[in-house]
Amino acid sequence: MSEQSFHLVCPHCQATNRVPAARLSAAPKCGKCGQPLLTASPHELNAQTANKVIQKNDVLTIVDFWASWCQPCIMMAPEFKSAASQLPQVFFAKVQTDRYEQAAAPYNIRSLPTMVAFRNGKEVARQSGALPSHQIIQWVQSLQS
Repeated sequence: MSEQSFHLVCPHCQATNRVPAARLSAAPKCGKCGQPLLTASPHELNAQTANKVIQKNDVLTIVDFWASWCQPCIMMAPEFKSAASQLPQVFFAKVQTDRYEQAAAPYNIRSLPTMVAFRNGKEVARQSGALPSHQIIQWVQSLQS
């Protein structure tokens, strides 16, 4: 029986990588550019990369939809980054909705900030409103299986 593997989009060059499940905790690197795939830090996505990351990543992917004019979004940014640093096997990303409206449109974002959890290209949960890092971590851990 073959070992389970996951697809992960490189946040640096957008190459899709196949990573064995056992290697997810071993700081896997991109086969194309050699950069780390899971960096324990949120990645800024644009209109082109957001859809690819959301559709192709098999691992739990948490996307923070935010805007530069949104004070709660700005207050939550360091909390989101802190949560990402404590959950290195989860892919954390940010989409600036006032800059990349077309990236957020398919996900029906109605309030900011909104975090949406995706796995295998499908939305599995969403959380609106600014949260402290410990609550983000609790929410994400409740989604891991």
